[in-house]
Amino acid sequence: MKSFTKEIKIALVAVTGIILLFFGLNFLKGMSIFSNDDTYYIKFKDISGLSASNPIYADGYQVGVVKDISYDYDGNNGVVVRFSVNNSLRIPKGSSAEIISDLMGNVKMNLLLANNPRERVMPGDTLTGAINNGMMGKVAALVPTIEKMLPKMDSILTSVNALMADPALAQSLHNVRDITQNLTTTTRDLNTLMATVNSRMPGIMNKADAALAKAGTTLDNTSTLTANLAAVDVAGTMQQVNNTLANVQQITEKLNSKQGTLGLLMNDPALYNNLNATMISADSLLTNLKAHPKRYVHFSLFGKKDK
Repeated sequence: MKSFTKEIKIALVAVTGIILLFFGLNFLKGMSIFSNDDTYYIKFKDISGLSASNPIYADGYQVGVVKDISYDYDGNNGVVVRFSVNNSLRIPKGSSAEIISDLMGNVKMNLLLANNPRERVMPGDTLTGAINNGMMGKVAALVPTIEKMLPKMDSILTSVNALMADPALAQSLHNVRDITQNLTTTTRDLNTLMATVNSRMPGIMNKADAALAKAGTTLDNTSTLTANLAAVDVAGTMQQVNNTLANVQQITEKLNSKQGTLGLLMNDPALYNNLNATMISADSLLTNLKAHPKRYVHFSLFGKKDK
Protein backbone atom coordinates (compact mmCIF):
# COMPACT_ATOMS: atom_id res chain seq x y z
CA MET A 1 0.00 0.00 0.00
CA LYS A 2 2.86 2.32 0.74
CA SER A 3 4.57 1.54 -2.60
CA PHE A 4 1.27 2.17 -4.39
CA THR A 5 0.98 5.46 -2.66
CA LYS A 6 4.50 6.45 -3.80
CA GLU A 7 3.69 5.53 -7.41
CA ILE A 8 0.53 7.60 -7.29
CA LYS A 9 2.45 10.51 -5.87
CA ILE A 10 5.09 10.19 -8.57
CA ALA A 11 2.39 10.05 -11.23
CA LEU A 12 0.59 13.06 -9.85
CA VAL A 13 3.84 15.02 -9.71
CA ALA A 14 4.62 14.07 -13.30
CA VAL A 15 1.15 15.03 -14.56
CA THR A 16 1.31 18.28 -12.64
CA GLY A 17 4.73 18.99 -14.11
CA ILE A 18 3.52 18.32 -17.63
CA ILE A 19 0.50 20.58 -17.14
CA LEU A 20 2.65 23.34 -15.72
CA LEU A 21 5.16 22.92 -18.53
CA PHE A 22 2.39 23.17 -21.13
CA PHE A 23 0.86 26.28 -19.66
CA GLY A 24 4.30 27.75 -18.95
CA LEU A 25 5.35 27.31 -22.55
CA ASN A 26 2.12 28.86 -23.76
CA PHE A 27 2.57 31.70 -21.35
CA LEU A 28 6.12 32.27 -22.55
CA LYS A 29 4.83 32.27 -26.11
CA GLY A 30 2.43 35.07 -25.18
CA MET A 31 -0.70 32.94 -25.38
CA SER A 32 -3.51 33.54 -22.94
CA ILE A 33 -4.04 30.68 -20.56
CA PHE A 34 -7.23 31.38 -18.65
CA SER A 35 -8.93 34.00 -20.82
CA ASN A 36 -11.53 33.31 -23.48
CA ASP A 37 -10.04 34.89 -26.61
CA ASP A 38 -11.81 34.90 -29.99
CA THR A 39 -10.17 32.86 -32.71
CA TYR A 40 -9.95 33.94 -36.37
CA TYR A 41 -8.26 32.64 -39.51
CA ILE A 42 -6.23 34.39 -42.20
CA LYS A 43 -5.19 33.12 -45.61
CA PHE A 44 -1.76 34.00 -46.96
CA LYS A 45 0.06 33.03 -50.12
CA ASP A 46 3.35 33.60 -48.34
CA ILE A 47 3.85 34.04 -44.59
CA SER A 48 7.46 35.32 -44.95
CA GLY A 49 8.76 33.46 -41.89
CA LEU A 50 5.74 34.03 -39.64
CA SER A 51 5.57 31.46 -36.86
CA ALA A 52 3.38 30.54 -33.93
CA SER A 53 3.40 32.91 -30.96
CA ASN A 54 4.29 35.90 -33.15
CA PRO A 55 2.48 38.99 -31.89
CA ILE A 56 -0.49 40.54 -33.67
CA TYR A 57 -0.96 44.31 -33.58
CA ALA A 58 -3.83 46.64 -34.27
CA ASP A 59 -2.96 50.33 -34.56
CA GLY A 60 0.44 49.57 -32.99
CA TYR A 61 -1.00 47.81 -29.94
CA GLN A 62 -0.63 44.06 -29.35
CA VAL A 63 -4.09 42.49 -29.35
CA GLY A 64 -3.23 38.80 -29.74
CA VAL A 65 -0.82 36.13 -30.90
CA VAL A 66 -0.57 33.55 -33.65
CA LYS A 67 -1.88 30.18 -32.39
CA ASP A 68 -0.74 27.91 -35.16
CA ILE A 69 -0.07 27.77 -38.90
CA SER A 70 -1.29 25.10 -41.29
CA TYR A 71 -0.22 24.63 -44.88
CA ASP A 72 -2.69 23.42 -47.52
CA TYR A 73 -0.77 20.73 -49.32
CA ASP A 74 -3.51 20.43 -51.92
CA GLY A 75 -2.61 23.92 -53.09
CA ASN A 76 -6.04 25.51 -52.82
CA ASN A 77 -5.91 27.68 -49.72
CA GLY A 78 -2.20 28.48 -49.42
CA VAL A 79 -1.23 29.01 -45.81
CA VAL A 80 -3.90 29.39 -43.12
CA VAL A 81 -2.94 31.16 -39.92
CA ARG A 82 -5.05 30.73 -36.81
CA PHE A 83 -4.78 33.54 -34.32
CA SER A 84 -6.60 34.68 -31.24
CA VAL A 85 -7.33 38.16 -30.06
CA ASN A 86 -8.96 39.66 -27.02
CA ASN A 87 -12.69 39.09 -27.12
CA SER A 88 -13.21 42.80 -26.47
CA LEU A 89 -11.77 43.58 -29.90
CA ARG A 90 -14.42 44.09 -32.56
CA ILE A 91 -13.07 43.42 -36.05
CA PRO A 92 -15.14 45.30 -38.70
CA LYS A 93 -16.10 43.50 -41.87
CA GLY A 94 -13.72 44.18 -44.70
CA SER A 95 -10.65 44.15 -42.47
CA SER A 96 -7.46 42.40 -43.55
CA ALA A 97 -4.01 41.57 -42.23
CA GLU A 98 -0.47 42.09 -43.39
CA ILE A 99 2.89 40.59 -42.46
CA ILE A 100 5.78 43.02 -41.94
CA SER A 101 9.47 42.15 -41.73
CA ASP A 102 12.00 44.69 -40.48
CA LEU A 103 15.69 44.95 -41.34
CA MET A 104 16.59 42.79 -38.32
CA GLY A 105 14.47 39.89 -39.57
CA ASN A 106 11.72 40.28 -36.97
CA VAL A 107 8.27 39.35 -38.25
CA LYS A 108 4.95 40.63 -36.99
CA MET A 109 1.39 40.78 -38.23
CA ASN A 110 -0.81 43.87 -38.31
CA LEU A 111 -4.57 43.91 -38.44
CA LEU A 112 -5.85 46.51 -40.87
CA LEU A 113 -9.22 47.37 -39.38
CA ALA A 114 -11.79 48.61 -41.85
CA ASN A 115 -14.07 51.58 -41.21
CA ASN A 116 -17.35 49.69 -41.00
CA PRO A 117 -19.23 50.34 -37.73
CA ARG A 118 -22.32 48.31 -38.71
CA GLU A 119 -20.88 44.92 -39.72
CA ARG A 120 -18.24 42.83 -38.03
CA VAL A 121 -16.26 39.65 -38.59
CA MET A 122 -17.53 36.86 -36.42
CA PRO A 123 -15.12 34.60 -34.51
CA GLY A 124 -14.10 31.64 -36.67
CA ASP A 125 -14.33 33.64 -39.93
CA THR A 126 -11.40 33.94 -42.33
CA LEU A 127 -9.67 37.17 -43.31
CA THR A 128 -7.43 37.89 -46.28
CA GLY A 129 -3.76 38.61 -45.76
CA ALA A 130 -0.89 40.09 -47.73
CA ILE A 131 2.82 40.74 -47.42
CA ASN A 132 4.14 44.21 -46.72
CA ASN A 133 7.81 44.10 -47.56
CA GLY A 134 8.37 47.55 -46.07
CA MET A 135 11.92 48.87 -46.40
CA MET A 136 13.19 45.53 -47.68
CA GLY A 137 10.60 45.61 -50.44
CA LYS A 138 11.70 49.08 -51.47
CA VAL A 139 15.31 47.94 -51.48
CA ALA A 140 14.36 44.91 -53.56
CA ALA A 141 12.54 47.18 -56.01
CA LEU A 142 15.71 49.21 -56.38
CA VAL A 143 17.87 46.19 -57.15
CA PRO A 144 17.07 46.09 -60.94
CA THR A 145 17.85 49.79 -61.22
CA ILE A 146 21.07 49.31 -59.30
CA GLU A 147 22.04 46.41 -61.59
CA LYS A 148 21.54 48.65 -64.61
CA MET A 149 23.63 51.37 -63.01
CA LEU A 150 26.58 49.10 -62.16
CA PRO A 151 28.13 49.12 -65.69
CA LYS A 152 27.82 52.90 -65.81
CA MET A 153 29.34 53.13 -62.34
CA ASP A 154 32.23 50.99 -63.50
CA SER A 155 32.81 53.30 -66.47
CA ILE A 156 32.60 56.33 -64.21
CA LEU A 157 35.11 54.84 -61.77
CA THR A 158 37.45 54.03 -64.65
CA SER A 159 37.22 57.60 -65.88
CA VAL A 160 37.78 58.92 -62.37
CA ASN A 161 40.85 56.72 -61.95
CA ALA A 162 42.22 57.96 -65.27
CA LEU A 163 41.55 61.54 -64.23
CA MET A 164 43.23 61.06 -60.86
CA ALA A 165 46.29 59.55 -62.58
CA ASP A 166 46.61 62.53 -64.94
CA PRO A 167 49.60 64.74 -63.97
CA ALA A 168 47.66 67.79 -65.10
CA LEU A 169 45.30 67.31 -62.17
CA ALA A 170 48.16 67.49 -59.69
CA GLN A 171 49.46 70.61 -61.43
CA SER A 172 45.98 72.11 -61.31
CA LEU A 173 45.81 71.40 -57.58
CA HIS A 174 49.18 73.14 -57.11
CA ASN A 175 47.87 76.10 -59.11
CA VAL A 176 44.77 76.20 -56.96
CA ARG A 177 46.96 76.23 -53.87
CA ASP A 178 49.02 79.11 -55.28
CA ILE A 179 45.87 80.99 -56.22
CA THR A 180 44.52 80.44 -52.72
CA GLN A 181 47.72 81.81 -51.20
CA ASN A 182 47.57 84.83 -53.51
CA LEU A 183 43.96 85.39 -52.58
CA THR A 184 44.92 85.21 -48.91
CA THR A 185 47.66 87.80 -49.43
CA THR A 186 45.32 90.01 -51.46
CA THR A 187 42.67 89.75 -48.79
CA ARG A 188 45.18 90.72 -46.12
CA ASP A 189 46.32 93.73 -48.16
CA LEU A 190 42.73 94.69 -48.84
CA ASN A 191 41.96 94.52 -45.12
CA THR A 192 44.96 96.78 -44.44
CA LEU A 193 43.82 99.20 -47.13
CA MET A 194 40.29 99.24 -45.76
CA ALA A 195 41.61 99.89 -42.25
CA THR A 196 43.64 102.84 -43.60
CA VAL A 197 40.65 104.16 -45.50
CA ASN A 198 38.46 103.80 -42.44
CA SER A 199 40.98 105.72 -40.34
CA ARG A 200 41.14 108.52 -42.92
CA MET A 201 37.47 108.53 -43.71
CA PRO A 202 36.49 111.21 -41.11
CA GLY A 203 39.00 113.70 -42.58
CA ILE A 204 37.88 112.87 -46.11
CA MET A 205 34.27 113.35 -45.11
CA ASN A 206 35.09 116.72 -43.53
CA LYS A 207 36.88 117.82 -46.69
CA ALA A 208 34.01 116.56 -48.77
CA ASP A 209 31.58 118.55 -46.61
CA ALA A 210 33.71 121.67 -47.05
CA ALA A 211 33.92 121.09 -50.80
CA LEU A 212 30.18 120.62 -50.94
CA ALA A 213 29.69 123.83 -49.00
CA LYS A 214 31.96 125.69 -51.46
CA ALA A 215 30.13 124.09 -54.33
CA GLY A 216 26.86 125.27 -52.80
CA THR A 217 28.22 128.81 -52.55
CA THR A 218 29.46 128.62 -56.15
CA LEU A 219 26.10 127.42 -57.28
CA ASP A 220 24.46 130.30 -55.41
CA ASN A 221 26.81 132.78 -57.12
CA THR A 222 26.14 131.13 -60.44
CA SER A 223 22.43 131.43 -59.83
CA THR A 224 22.85 135.12 -58.97
CA LEU A 225 24.98 135.69 -62.10
CA THR A 226 22.43 133.86 -64.18
CA ALA A 227 19.66 135.99 -62.71
CA ASN A 228 21.65 139.18 -63.44
CA LEU A 229 22.34 138.03 -66.99
CA ALA A 230 18.68 137.29 -67.42
CA ALA A 231 17.85 140.83 -66.18
CA VAL A 232 20.21 142.48 -68.73
CA ASP A 233 18.49 144.09 -71.75
CA VAL A 234 20.41 142.18 -74.37
CA ALA A 235 18.42 143.66 -77.26
CA GLY A 236 19.02 147.28 -76.13
CA THR A 237 22.68 146.61 -75.47
CA MET A 238 23.14 145.08 -78.89
CA GLN A 239 21.34 148.09 -80.44
CA GLN A 240 23.76 150.45 -78.71
CA VAL A 241 26.70 148.33 -79.84
CA ASN A 242 25.39 148.42 -83.41
CA ASN A 243 25.00 152.22 -83.22
CA THR A 244 28.53 152.57 -81.87
CA LEU A 245 29.89 150.37 -84.66
CA ALA A 246 27.95 152.46 -87.21
CA ASN A 247 29.50 155.69 -85.82
CA VAL A 248 32.96 154.12 -85.87
CA GLN A 249 32.37 153.07 -89.46
CA GLN A 250 31.31 156.65 -90.41
CA ILE A 251 34.42 158.09 -88.75
CA THR A 252 36.57 155.53 -90.55
CA GLU A 253 34.96 156.43 -93.87
CA LYS A 254 35.57 160.15 -93.25
CA LEU A 255 39.19 159.47 -92.33
CA ASN A 256 39.65 157.47 -95.49
CA SER A 257 38.05 160.25 -97.61
CA LYS A 258 39.69 163.68 -98.40
CA GLN A 259 36.96 165.59 -96.63
CA GLY A 260 37.76 167.31 -93.38
CA THR A 261 41.05 168.14 -91.71
CA LEU A 262 41.90 164.63 -90.54
CA GLY A 263 40.95 163.16 -93.92
CA LEU A 264 43.16 165.64 -95.75
CA LEU A 265 45.93 165.12 -93.22
CA MET A 266 45.82 161.35 -93.68
CA ASN A 267 45.31 161.35 -97.46
CA ASP A 268 47.06 164.56 -98.79
CA PRO A 269 50.87 164.13 -98.82
CA ALA A 270 51.46 167.81 -99.62
CA LEU A 271 49.62 168.92 -96.49
CA TYR A 272 51.63 166.43 -94.46
CA ASN A 273 54.86 167.70 -95.99
CA ASN A 274 53.93 171.33 -95.36
CA LEU A 275 53.02 170.59 -91.76
CA ASN A 276 56.26 168.68 -91.38
CA ALA A 277 58.25 171.60 -92.82
CA THR A 278 56.41 174.02 -90.56
CA MET A 279 57.23 171.90 -87.52
CA ILE A 280 60.88 171.78 -88.58
CA SER A 281 60.98 175.57 -88.97
CA ALA A 282 59.27 176.03 -85.60
CA ASP A 283 61.77 173.70 -84.03
CA SER A 284 64.69 175.67 -85.58
CA LEU A 285 63.17 178.93 -84.40
CA LEU A 286 62.84 177.66 -80.85
CA THR A 287 66.40 176.40 -80.96
CA ASN A 288 67.69 179.80 -82.17
CA LEU A 289 65.53 181.58 -79.61
CA LYS A 290 67.06 179.57 -76.84
CA ALA A 291 70.55 180.21 -78.18
CA HIS A 292 70.20 184.01 -78.86
CA PRO A 293 67.29 185.33 -76.87
CA LYS A 294 68.56 188.95 -77.08
CA ARG A 295 67.99 188.98 -80.78
CA TYR A 296 64.32 188.72 -80.27
CA VAL A 297 63.76 190.43 -76.86
CA HIS A 298 64.90 194.13 -76.53
CA PHE A 299 64.95 194.90 -72.80
CA SER A 300 67.94 196.69 -71.27
CA LEU A 301 68.39 199.43 -68.74
CA PHE A 302 71.97 200.49 -69.49
CA GLY A 303 73.30 198.11 -72.01
CA LYS A 304 73.33 198.21 -75.74
CA LYS A 305 71.80 196.14 -78.40
CA ASP A 306 73.52 192.79 -78.98
CA LYS A 307 74.23 192.30 -82.66
